[in-house]
Amino acid sequence: MPEKNFDPSAPHARQNEFGFEVGTRLTAEDGSPMLGRTGVIRTPHGEIKTPAFIAVGTKATVKAVTPVQVEELGAQAVLSNAYHLYLQPGADILDEAGGLGKFMGWEGPTFTDSGGFQVMSLGSGFKKVIDMKSVDQSGPDDAVAPGKERLANVDEDGVWFKSHLDGTKHRFSPEISMGVQHQIGADIMFAFDELTTLQNSRGYQVESLERTRRWAERCIAEHFALTDSRAGKDYQALFGVIQGAQYEDLRRKACQDLGAMAFDGFGIGGALEKENLGTIVGWCAEELPENKPRHLLGISEPDDIFTAIENGADTFDCVSPTRVARNSAFYTPWGRFNLSGARYKRDFTPLVEGCECYACRNFTRAYIHHLYKSKELLSHTLISIHNEQFTVSLVESARQAIEDGTFFELKDKVLSSYYAGKPDPQGQPVTQ
Repeated sequence: MPEKNFDPSAPHARQNEFGFEVGTRLTAEDGSPMLGRTGVIRTPHGEIKTPAFIAVGTKATVKAVTPVQVEELGAQAVLSNAYHLYLQPGADILDEAGGLGKFMGWEGPTFTDSGGFQVMSLGSGFKKVIDMKSVDQSGPDDAVAPGKERLANVDEDGVWFKSHLDGTKHRFSPEISMGVQHQIGADIMFAFDELTTLQNSRGYQVESLERTRRWAERCIAEHFALTDSRAGKDYQALFGVIQGAQYEDLRRKACQDLGAMAFDGFGIGGALEKENLGTIVGWCAEELPENKPRHLLGISEPDDIFTAIENGADTFDCVSPTRVARNSAFYTPWGRFNLSGARYKRDFTPLVEGCECYACRNFTRAYIHHLYKSKELLSHTLISIHNEQFTVSLVESARQAIEDGTFFELKDKVLSSYYAGKPDPQGQPVTQ
């Protein structure tokens, strides 16, 4: 617990080792400034030009893709998960190895999330997905997935949870999460927060938000203490996490409360419906300090990307590009298609004509279709490389469009094509 005289708004002397500089402001047609912007995040392991998509390497690896390939496809940073690395191989192993980057052979900037999402989503039996579609609040606040046992329980001090790997019991608190993340050694960490869902009542959202605020203060206190005790290590930035579900007053209050604390940046997380994403990000961007970066947790769809950027998000992450790749889905300017389809058996064109990724420069749809049907793991690698590069490049093009003053033209062009709902126009027709 923080000492009674601890001031969570007072900065640490080493925070100048991390930085963020705002670049070009997105402007409306009449020239008035909007919430979107470009910028540069500076970390001990390099810069991140924003807006940027952060590739997800949950267990210290972007699934099926080597660090060299991650760099070649244009990713500037990688995000790993504190919950998973704590359970396996153990945060102490990464600390002994010299930190996350050295452990996984990645030389660029790294992020770790706090583990709060996984503790609650896996602990409620929802596996990797929390239901963010239904707003039915008629059920209990401690609901679990049908037929599942609750594996996580929240109290004021933290969370008890059972490992999804072997059922062993573990404890996460703000202090433990900070200790784990300091050992993992990422450039950017997130404060430990309580994840809620759209099914939670407003009363519980209020209670949870206040608990997350208290936990945020404890995270800062422990983070600063660990920074002092690990003086020989690179400075690690700490981002506060904004909760509040879909309630404007709660989101703005969270931003005001955490925005007054000595965080290096902020994560926008929690429960929200897709159609409200831009509105909620906008509320947060209006309230949070202008000179600190904002990370939106868990998006990668093109419409979400443009909406998030337009409303002030600087970075974001999502597992989707590699997850859907393992089911043969690949991204194109005309939408997402499944390479398992019969039409691709004799399609000797690349995944996308003109794409410069390694997969498209060297292989055909027919070959990768064969790999997938043959259950060869190389199909996962090649489609993952393509999907990651597609997403990274899309965000980079949005960044450049802000600089050029063409953001809304690019947005209209990309989204009208991607969501047209037409068949894949490239390649060979199905051979009967």
